[in-house]
Amino acid sequence: MRNVHATERARRSTNPGAEVVRPARLIQPTRYAWAVVAAVCVPACGDSGAGGTSTDDYVQPEPLGPPDAVFPDDFGYVHSAVELSGGHVLVADPLGKALYRVDMDDATRAVVGSIGQGPGEYRQPDAVWPFRGDSILLVDLGNARLVRIGPDLVFGGSRPIATFAGDDAPVMVLPDAVDEEGNAFVSVLGGYPPPDSGAILRIGLTTVDTVARYKLREYEVTETDDGTYVIPIRLSPQDAWGVAADGSVVIVRAGHYGVNWYAPNGAVTHGDTIPHAPVPVTREDMAEDLRAAQRHGGISIDVGVREDGTRAANFSRGGFGPSDEEVDYDDYTWHDVKPAFHNAPVRVDPLGRAWVRRHLPADSGTRYDLFNRRGQLVSALTLEGDRIVAGFGRAHVYIVAFDDVDLAYLERYRPP
Repeated sequence: MRNVHATERARRSTNPGAEVVRPARLIQPTRYAWAVVAAVCVPACGDSGAGGTSTDDYVQPEPLGPPDAVFPDDFGYVHSAVELSGGHVLVADPLGKALYRVDMDDATRAVVGSIGQGPGEYRQPDAVWPFRGDSILLVDLGNARLVRIGPDLVFGGSRPIATFAGDDAPVMVLPDAVDEEGNAFVSVLGGYPPPDSGAILRIGLTTVDTVARYKLREYEVTETDDGTYVIPIRLSPQDAWGVAADGSVVIVRAGHYGVNWYAPNGAVTHGDTIPHAPVPVTREDMAEDLRAAQRHGGISIDVGVREDGTRAANFSRGGFGPSDEEVDYDDYTWHDVKPAFHNAPVRVDPLGRAWVRRHLPADSGTRYDLFNRRGQLVSALTLEGDRIVAGFGRAHVYIVAFDDVDLAYLERYRPP
């Protein structure tokens, strides 16, 4: 999931990859937990480059092996899962519009809550994150709110995802990660001209800090009579990032493949540079990239006016990308070679290892590189098919597998 400090809903030109960007701004929020109490983006944290390059740091990729449990029924889409204290798994399915408690061993699932706008209800549950204690933070896109759920799965307090300034400029607090202290981590990006980097904010109960900055993907800017179009260059290199339970932030650098760690006390560890062979972008790679984009749909943001004249933001996932129509890949702007890794959120397991999904040639399966807290590549794991890491338990990693028609299946593995 990506946060948009940003824009009213983008509209497309005849080029499907083009968007009109209207800048917005970060503003003073109202009283809520994780509230942004200052609107500053400090200069980039120091990054003096990676450590020495050595092929001795390489590891041979090894199969992760078979799962120890596979849930037999499909989900519409899943990108996050939280293991509960009893061993069950809480899963948000935004396309199925349901929140499930899943028993992987008994192959059963039960719906938690129900559809609606009141207490204990949601309209589109998009993600779940481990929160303070044994509670969970639910991102309810349909009701545009963040909801705290107790360990007994009883719904508690909530706050809106978006607030508005005096000039009705929206502020989005849509977490990309949450640490064990309850700090939310969000991306701040957008604006015009398109910036080349975004900020990672750590939002606490009463404070906000800029932890680091990370490289955004590349764009082309086109001026027309209809407006200024910002065209993303698909498969262009972009940093990825994630957060460990203790609040340490890991950034995977696109300029020199490797990871940097930013500790909660501000200390920075620069990891090794990992040489990699560029993968040329073929038509098959283009089809795979657009299919993945269509699968999760991205998040749509509509800013409208209520009957009382106040502004409101509505969020939803799904409904983007090519459908049954034949795709003309020349309608998009493409990078010549794939980056080393996907720009998806980076998951950090209980052992403090960052799982970085590598880019491979189309239809070559899935690979994750695992980096330790010193930024060293310690393991490389492969799986068949198209799979993503959705979360971790005390002794398991939960992975989502997509079939030929993009239905999602939840699997449980024992990591190395």
